[in-house]
Amino acid sequence: MANSLNLSLTDELRSFIDQNSGDGTLYATPSEFVRDVLRRHKAQQEAAEVRSAIVEGYQDAIAGRTTIFRGDLKSLLKKAKR
Repeated sequence: MANSLNLSLTDELRSFIDQNSGDGTLYATPSEFVRDVLRRHKAQQEAAEVRSAIVEGYQDAIAGRTTIFRGDLKSLLKKAKR
């Protein structure tokens, strides 16, 4: 289901969008360009969260805050994918 959003933009931002959409660009419309920018930003935020969790886990390991895992990692990962 598509939703629309009306935005007020500065002349500078509108010009930037126009320069990156239309003939001779990767995006046919300004909407396509803005959607791609938003998707990329979302992916960057999600990647930063994952990196942060990895660093936190690494710091826990360095500090000796670990437990021995005696389960079945393969089964656990399969359940997580569902």
